[in-house]
Amino acid sequence: MMSLGKDFNIVYVADGISIPLTRAETVTFVTFEDDGSTIATITEVDSTATNAEQALDVDFEPHKAPGVGGAWTAMAEQDDTVDLADDTTNDSMALSVDASQLSDGYDSVQCTVDGGTVVAIITNLKVQRKPANLASNIVA
Repeated sequence: MMSLGKDFNIVYVADGISIPLTRAETVTFVTFEDDGSTIATITEVDSTATNAEQALDVDFEPHKAPGVGGAWTAMAEQDDTVDLADDTTNDSMALSVDASQLSDGYDSVQCTVDGGTVVAIITNLKVQRKPANLASNIVA
């Protein structure tokens, strides 16, 4: 079985998209903006709309790297807003959210950036399938 569907699934254009953690344990958001000034805001969402969307108030351990490859460097621990702060060397950030970090009543997470792109890499899938048989990864 290919890694896609066995080990991970991807949402390539994930800016502002709710990623449910009902079928997976972890999502890693990878951002990119050519000038390295990205601010990413992380929110948790209740797919049943019982609870209002809110900032995910946990400490993340984000990393940054050049967009064309290079070593990932740990950033200072941050909460619901992760700021690359006009870094001229590093254009990308990566941060992971585990399902266990969500508040009670919340089952999805969003990453919204003020510029650039966001890719969501969903890992630790609860049900593994062939890529063509994967369920939508944006429906809880």
